[in-house]
Amino acid sequence: MDVVGPLERGLAVLRVMSAPGGHRMRPSELARATGLARSTVDRVVATLVHLGHLREIDREVELAPPLMEPGNAYLAGCGIPDALGPVAERLADEFDESVSVAVPDGDGVRFVTQITRRRTMSLAFRIGDLLPAERCAPGPLFATEWDEAARAAWLARRASPERFPEHFPAVPARPPVEAEEFDRRVAHAAADGWAADDQLIEPGLIAVAVPVRGPSGRAACAVSVVSHTSRHTVASLAEATLPRLREEAGAMEAALARVLAERASGGPGAAAAPPAGADPARTAKRELGPEFLQSLARGLTVLCALDGTRSLSEVAESTGLARATARRALLTLEHLGYVEHAGRDFRPLPRVLELGYAHLSSLGFAEIVQPHMADLVRRTHESASMAVLDGDDIRYVARVPAYKIMSVDITVGTRLPAYATSMGRVLLAGLPHTERAARLAGADPRPITGRTVTDPAELATIVEGAAEQGHAFVDEELEEGLRSLAVPVRDRAGQVVAALNVATHAARGPVEETLAALLPPLTETASRIEADLRAVTRGRRLRLP
Repeated sequence: MDVVGPLERGLAVLRVMSAPGGHRMRPSELARATGLARSTVDRVVATLVHLGHLREIDREVELAPPLMEPGNAYLAGCGIPDALGPVAERLADEFDESVSVAVPDGDGVRFVTQITRRRTMSLAFRIGDLLPAERCAPGPLFATEWDEAARAAWLARRASPERFPEHFPAVPARPPVEAEEFDRRVAHAAADGWAADDQLIEPGLIAVAVPVRGPSGRAACAVSVVSHTSRHTVASLAEATLPRLREEAGAMEAALARVLAERASGGPGAAAAPPAGADPARTAKRELGPEFLQSLARGLTVLCALDGTRSLSEVAESTGLARATARRALLTLEHLGYVEHAGRDFRPLPRVLELGYAHLSSLGFAEIVQPHMADLVRRTHESASMAVLDGDDIRYVARVPAYKIMSVDITVGTRLPAYATSMGRVLLAGLPHTERAARLAGADPRPITGRTVTDPAELATIVEGAAEQGHAFVDEELEEGLRSLAVPVRDRAGQVVAALNVATHAARGPVEETLAALLPPLTETASRIEADLRAVTRGRRLRLP
């Protein structure tokens, strides 16, 4: 077939960077790891940086949250996290154990949902991680449906143990499981309807799993309860959890069928289709010239558009690409194992999650916001901070200082009264009216400088203004000579979860000039942070500091 070379090479770069320890690399290291020419790597990197999938840090590049878009499209289209996530959370609370949902991926098992109990020894696998079928609980359940070709592929992979780390980087290296032992577990899974992992991944780790079948009757996924030998044996874990898992299996299958039906009908659960329009890669090519790989950008756009089963016409329409261009990209993605098709329809495969998803889905709040704040400081030459509301105070959760002779001495964890700070006013403005009024009524505002607003009615008016304008400006109310400007940061649901600000000295110039210089980059930075938060929190709850 006519493979789209730039797309193939771009995905090779992303796979290398998605391996453990590879999420931040120099282009020269990428050239050595992929075997590609340095000039080719430079063009791939330039294209991926322009698309936002990679980010430049000094002389290195690192994976960036927008790279999660293809994986998020797969997860939205398969319906499994949306249908089973609430049940998995409920079971994790009930059992006080970690609960995982995994799907079959070739001769492996890939996680799509993780509800982890926080303990000294806790589960470290992430959404997108791939496990070998023979060394986990869901594997035998999926292997009961293997045909001869699938079993032959598994045996061929086992015959090359030196490639195990490449295929399964999340799994510790251990002696291979004998084929006869795995066959025995598969037979038991077929007869009993459940399977176990008795320390096959690593010593101490145990799990039991049951299948959840899709509308076709085949196992769409498996739900596992994971524990440790310090808490259970496999027998006691099965005794404690299997009855409830089997009870819930029917409800999970019904929920999955309902979500998939809504996806197909375009109802309330349907994933939002990308807006139709002109091909954006064409504009980027005109702007950036030969350094921009148009076919790589188009291929990734096609992959992001596959939020479920889509026909060639639907993909072409939603991406703004010609049918022939979309078809070449789809067939290349199929050749590389990221897409399959039946008849006229194409759908993404779980392998899409290998493109950086495990690393990016595990990022913490500070790791997401820090690079954007550092860029804001470079643009404005002023210190940037982020805070959350904590009672009547704000608490700083991230900070990037600007290095000046005179600087603001604030560290992460610092608390300040919300009523006298720009971030506090933005956070108060994001509350429902009733809660906002109650917070302001109980704030007991006191003068900190001669300019601090302490009148409750005036404060309420200022906060209301911040809600309407989308920003708050404080001029020497917290400290003489100190000005600060803040904007809200919202989550996927549109709720204000944090505030971002820049602080400057009053001697910088008139208020109007300060606002004109600082508000646009501050707003742009908040928008980019929100986009990353939306990408990272698809299917999981991000813990704020």
